[in-house]
Amino acid sequence: MRKMVTEENSLHKPAFRGVLQSDPNEDEYSFRLSHTSETSHTNYDRPPPRLSSGNNSPLSTSPTWDPYLDPSNWDQSHQTSPLSRSPWTSHVENISTNYSYTGLMGSLVREEGHIYSLAASGDLLYTGSDSKNIRVWKNHKEFSGFKSNSGLVKAIIIAGERIFTGHQDGKIRIWKVSGKDPSVYKRIGTLPTLTAYIKSSIKPSNYIETRRNRNAVWIKHFDAISCLSISEDQKLLYSASWDKTIKVWRASDSKCLESINAHDDAVNSIVVGFNGLLFSGSADGTVKIWRKESQGKGTKHFFSQTLLKQECAVTALAVDPSSSFIYCGSSDGLVYFWQIDKLLSHGGVLRGHKLATLCLAAAGNLIFSGSADNNICVWRRDGEDHICLSVLRGHSGPVKCLAVEEDQEQTGDDQQFIVYSGSLDKSVKIWRVLSQLVPNQAEVGMSPPQNFPSACSFASQGSCRVGQRRK
Repeated sequence: MRKMVTEENSLHKPAFRGVLQSDPNEDEYSFRLSHTSETSHTNYDRPPPRLSSGNNSPLSTSPTWDPYLDPSNWDQSHQTSPLSRSPWTSHVENISTNYSYTGLMGSLVREEGHIYSLAASGDLLYTGSDSKNIRVWKNHKEFSGFKSNSGLVKAIIIAGERIFTGHQDGKIRIWKVSGKDPSVYKRIGTLPTLTAYIKSSIKPSNYIETRRNRNAVWIKHFDAISCLSISEDQKLLYSASWDKTIKVWRASDSKCLESINAHDDAVNSIVVGFNGLLFSGSADGTVKIWRKESQGKGTKHFFSQTLLKQECAVTALAVDPSSSFIYCGSSDGLVYFWQIDKLLSHGGVLRGHKLATLCLAAAGNLIFSGSADNNICVWRRDGEDHICLSVLRGHSGPVKCLAVEEDQEQTGDDQQFIVYSGSLDKSVKIWRVLSQLVPNQAEVGMSPPQNFPSACSFASQGSCRVGQRRK
């Protein structure tokens, strides 16, 4: 069994839009690759951020913001069939039989939309895009897929036999593979459930004020879901949204247990670790810690402390439970880290990107950071120090999501990992990375590394503010 570590994070969104409506009759289904092709007329359903000089523009004062992050600057003419096969294209030649190298293995290319989310489990890879399709790849070949007719796929998480997907329309959908045919996936639920939504909508006390005096039922996100996380015992599912809240769901019966008013702006990332601690990062520039406590027959989350407060938006979080480190990616391209077993003391800053850090993943003693500069930095942790082993280059667009798992076919004593990276260039790239790589080793798809072991202050920097806090 492969060890699986994933991190799926979405572009931060510091401003609100209107309340999203729920369509209980939406058509959601699994498709087989052998079916007759049909033309996709999918529209890009995420209103792009606007570069503006006005005071309310979330991007107007960010010198590090990459114009490629604005989807309006990307080719959206993905009219190819959503059911046609995607090619597996190898970019590595003359590979030795022991596969002991670090570099690009190949690419999964589908001209149907930007890749927003990834999840890996064993020999299966799940990819989500703005086409609303979730593609399933097996051993690097397209195997199956399933889709929803509303809401681009911003987050994917695997919990046992169930796959949870978070969407732009504020819904969480639950899928399960058919017991008769492993290539068929069925939707077995939606969060919140229609029954729970109707029951909650009857009581006026279940409504909360959203924007411009509009009310919504508290159990439903009224803006895009940015990320998902699951508790270590897989009993609780957490969803975070651009509506500034985190919702807690009981996985056994899909009941919404709690809604946390977590931040002053969009929540971009959440992660659970270290005996139930919940970490949240937001466009308001803060990282907060929430502790879970028993309350009667249930549990409730209480604010513990603010780990980081800065002007730049927090865009990604990752935990490394094996070594008690937590990592935070920022819109200024930096990666901060803290040590849990040292009372959350600030350990330092990793400086490897020129533009915003968009996603993070941790596996073994390695940390991976994907950025709007199209690159992936590979960091190795040696004690409390971090060394940049390599920079993986190959994407032509911002790296939006990462999934990492241990290589099952590794040989020798060196630990190897397979890294999947999804990008706004509409491709997923597959990399092999050796954990014991010599820092100055030159390999395919890599650039010279640097050593950044020292701790730095994380004082606010006014020049890199990304979002205005809402009052």
